Amino acid sequence: MKNFINDSFMINNEVGQKLYNDYAKDMPIFDYHCHLNPKFIAENKGFENITELLLGGDHYKWRAMRSNGIDEEYITGSASDYDKFMAWAKTVPYTIGNPLYHWTHLELKRYFGIDEQLSPKTADYIWNKCNELLKTDEFKIKQLIAKSNVAVICTTDDPIDSLEYHQQIKADSNFKTKVLPTFRPDKAVEISRDTFLPYLKQLGGIKTFDELCNALLSKIDYFHQNGCRLSDHALEYVPYGVGNAEVVFNKAINGEKVTRAEEEIYKTAVLKLCGEEYTKRGWTMQLHIGALRNNNTKMFNKLGADTGFDSINDLCIADPLSKFLNCLEAEDNLPKTILYTLNPKDNYVLGTMLGNFQGSGIAGKIQFGSGWWFNDQRDGMVDQMKSLANLGLLSRFVGMLTDSRSFISYPRHEYFRRILCNLIGSWVENGEYPEDYEVLGEIVRGICYNNAVEYFKL
Repeated sequence: MKNFINDSFMINNEVGQKLYNDYAKDMPIFDYHCHLNPKFIAENKGFENITELLLGGDHYKWRAMRSNGIDEEYITGSASDYDKFMAWAKTVPYTIGNPLYHWTHLELKRYFGIDEQLSPKTADYIWNKCNELLKTDEFKIKQLIAKSNVAVICTTDDPIDSLEYHQQIKADSNFKTKVLPTFRPDKAVEISRDTFLPYLKQLGGIKTFDELCNALLSKIDYFHQNGCRLSDHALEYVPYGVGNAEVVFNKAINGEKVTRAEEEIYKTAVLKLCGEEYTKRGWTMQLHIGALRNNNTKMFNKLGADTGFDSINDLCIADPLSKFLNCLEAEDNLPKTILYTLNPKDNYVLGTMLGNFQGSGIAGKIQFGSGWWFNDQRDGMVDQMKSLANLGLLSRFVGMLTDSRSFISYPRHEYFRRILCNLIGSWVENGEYPEDYEVLGEIVRGICYNNAVEYFKL
């Protein structure tokens, strides 16, 4: 049987294969948004077995296992790691058409040299081979990152984080990958959540709106001193409300219910404050729009957030997003911004919104973020890139990110690059663009890595 992961994997035209092999394949990785644990990197953690590395914290795989009828005991429960791996091996053959099939086998091939497809028949062999390799120093985290050719990692960090592990990583002169924090103040923004009041105590016993603003400014300064140049905000939709945010804050801190309109007033004020501060420091603001989180209350109470019970929201996002970006732009305070949508129905909303606010002499100042979460598969990536190409400049796109908690998720960049080169190659072979490799190579290398270097300036 022909190896499943071969040179032409995901690429069905000659131009695309040349673009991938000559221009994309060996470019470094700029992972500007992920959820890797900096403590694990600082400590150069090793892994007990392949289950810990392949399945630990991966709610994409957990969802697939539940869909395959696997009992929760073998997903997040107390079953042995061996039994959990066997449960995943039973599921993998049924993931046809799902990117998990591709990702799993890319991970096994690129890190462990395994060409066999994971199934109940091969599971024991793969379990034993991976676990033998995991005993070696080459499979500790820093070595895995170096093997993956990762130049920059931007983690996702709460304002109250001490950033001590980022500092430890920076102090290791033998580790060449930059690992930088990203400022994510969601708990200070989400005024209607149960976490809001407890978080104010963690932030320093905040009792007034001015104290909150000053605390956030102080934290932004601290993050900046520690190399942070990106923020991230997870939002159902980008709010826009006009009013007195201090009044709304006081209602919340006194235990009164805040209305939806009042919530929008407060969120707008806090996000606007943050945006202004990001602009002053040359940061990039990321807005992740459209997740409907924690749908299953029973499982949320049992397992907590980020365990595989989120989905796509269905809201009208254009008008408030436009007003929010405009209120910053009107005062010359709109930072570089990346807009992500979880709902692909909004691809053209974001694709056209970008052009309203480009400028400042910055190529692609407002970016349409890579296919995210449920969209980081072939169809989602192609739809996002085609929308961007149709409505803006794909050539200025800052490219792929992992958005992952896994230290062997970097083959997703290979997956993306193959899809990118296949798409561009198809345009060339269809006669829609000249076969000019000097220009095509520059475009491909830009999207893979160089655009991010120029854009983020880290």
